[in-house]
Amino acid sequence: MNRNPIIPFVLIMVMGIGLMFLLSFKGVGDSKDLAKEKEGGGEKTEETAEANPEDFYQQSCAMCHGNQYEGVSGPSLKGVGSKYSQEEIKDILVNGKGAMPPGLAAGKEDQMAEWIVNELK
Repeated sequence: MNRNPIIPFVLIMVMGIGLMFLLSFKGVGDSKDLAKEKEGGGEKTEETAEANPEDFYQQSCAMCHGNQYEGVSGPSLKGVGSKYSQEEIKDILVNGKGAMPPGLAAGKEDQMAEWIVNELK
């Protein structure tokens, strides 16, 4: 009763290829839905697009700058509103500075810069 050891490998290969095609077709359907969404309502698909600056800070910035702006791996933001102008802060948000990557507040730079200047004096 010798069994062929190649059969399980062939079955796994066939199932993997079938799964790959199934997921590919699902992706094609999702891409059509995303294209319709982009045409209809713009790119505001995340809940952060409608969030206020404090919520946006807690979601995107607090892990580096701390929940109380005290600084963790990034610098402390306490007093940064009096240190930099609104335009300088906006420039930092757009272009990054030091270890901070550029574009983290994409589309919200003006709102975030104004909030930082007014709240973090």
